[in-house]
Amino acid sequence: MPEIRVLIADDHAIVRDGIRSILGDDAGVVIVGDARDGHEAVAKAKALRPDIVIMDISMPGLTGIEATRAIRAADPAIQVLGLTVHESYEYFLSMLQAGAAGYLLKKDATSAELSTALRAVRDFGVYLHPGVAKWLVQDYLAQRPGAGNRRAVDVLTPRENEILLLIAEGHSNAAIAEMLDISAATVQTHRSRILQKLDLHSRADLVKYAVRRGLLDLS
Repeated sequence: MPEIRVLIADDHAIVRDGIRSILGDDAGVVIVGDARDGHEAVAKAKALRPDIVIMDISMPGLTGIEATRAIRAADPAIQVLGLTVHESYEYFLSMLQAGAAGYLLKKDATSAELSTALRAVRDFGVYLHPGVAKWLVQDYLAQRPGAGNRRAVDVLTPRENEILLLIAEGHSNAAIAEMLDISAATVQTHRSRILQKLDLHSRADLVKYAVRRGLLDLS
């Protein structure tokens, strides 16, 4: 299995050094660079083309959310793993909407979990720490049952259901197109129809929907 090329983006040198030290013992990971702010993270991601950017949220100049959006727009093949102090559902959803494939809390993440998260993002396109995943479950439990989106999956075609799951897992249009041997434009058409049929508006909504339907394995 090829090494995972990682860029570290955090405005605190001690955090960058700590992540370098943790991952330095992981033979499957190579650190290609680090960034001190959001603008530098975007520039280095474009220049170095890492597999994954470990992204802090609160950085000067350009936030981690804005940097994630810019990186994903420039190169959808680059995945972003949020690693942050912000234990906030709103920040979590904002990162998903920006295109992040995973979200870890600094206070809970262990060195073993960081390595696991990097491999999960590379292999499956998504990783959520259990403490983060609980927000999606709580959001589901807070909703009242009805005839809305929970039954809307029944109106999707088999292909749309397939693409729904792949989107929720964090795969880009280009990656889905390659997996299903169709064009990226066709994937985008399916994506638009899925959102319309389910009355959803973003990838974050799709992830939440997939969890509610039991389609997405959060482990």
